[in-house]
Amino acid sequence: MGRAFEYRKARKLKRWGSMSRTFTKIGKEITMAVKAGGPDPTANSRLRALMANAKAANMPKDTVERAIKKASDKDAGDYKEVIYEGFAPHGIAVLVETATDNTTRTVANLRNYFNKKGGNLGNSGTVAFLFSHKCYFHVAPKDGIDLDELELELIDCGAEEIDQDDEELLIAGAFEANGEIQKYLEDNGFEITSSELVYEPSEYKELSAEERADVEALIEAVEEDDDVQNVFTNMQAGEEE
Repeated sequence: MGRAFEYRKARKLKRWGSMSRTFTKIGKEITMAVKAGGPDPTANSRLRALMANAKAANMPKDTVERAIKKASDKDAGDYKEVIYEGFAPHGIAVLVETATDNTTRTVANLRNYFNKKGGNLGNSGTVAFLFSHKCYFHVAPKDGIDLDELELELIDCGAEEIDQDDEELLIAGAFEANGEIQKYLEDNGFEITSSELVYEPSEYKELSAEERADVEALIEAVEEDDDVQNVFTNMQAGEEE
């Protein structure tokens, strides 16, 4: 269960931004989900997943409902999901996931952050081959479950790994298996507390503490941009963090 364990560790070490930024990020994702699949969560699996994420982030229910209603308006602004690629200092690969209504503004801002912090924003395909698109489900523990049997059934749905601790089950799979894994969990009465679509590096690169600080400075600058949803790198987390 090594990859899932490493992801769990990285997730627990991840800096979380302010609550307002978290709500803004989820709101944009809800907008894109509603535009793509409609406002009815019973018929829109992505929207259901995002509503669970909003609950996990303590996003007020009325705020979620307003976001869905606003996204349903035909005159509502639309966001485009765009991935940007580049290198941070010390050869660290970076994928930046954005939700933007103005790609000219977004790319100009990102290039500025990369240049100022010793990185280099590249073209499409620069580092994407170093990452795999994955789905992760965080699931509440359920009494009376045979984990081995559950793992076999989830593998049939496309899951690749299951990790467990006292707090949750963590289920990982390829991006393409996201819908089928979610359907299995929902159909079998599992509570999905949150889920994520991530870009996971095939290998992590170890740096010294000083080198990590250089990379973190770039990541922090990028994450502050309003168009940025997520930043993924192949930098190994430091033990002391």
